Amino acid sequence: MKTEIHPDNYRLVIFHDNSSGERFLIGSTIATTETDKWDDGVEYPLTHVEVSSASHPFYTGAEKIMDTAGRVEKFKARMKAAGTRTKKA
Repeated sequence: MKTEIHPDNYRLVIFHDNSSGERFLIGSTIATTETDKWDDGVEYPLTHVEVSSASHPFYTGAEKIMDTAGRVEKFKARMKAAGTRTKKA
């Protein structure tokens, strides 16, 4: 393996999937300020993700709507408003 080609901040990081609650310990260079303990009792940097292989429909085979910012409700409200405007015209 070549020397001095890897970044200095490469280390193990805990990725916590907010949708499913699953946690993964993976090597990464992501910047994070939080830390948490892994199953082995060692403390690692922690980052939160919205979607991972544990919650993505492609990997799970289950279709579900993950709307963390209210986008679906906003879209439905816009479509409803647009439908009433076209009926009035």
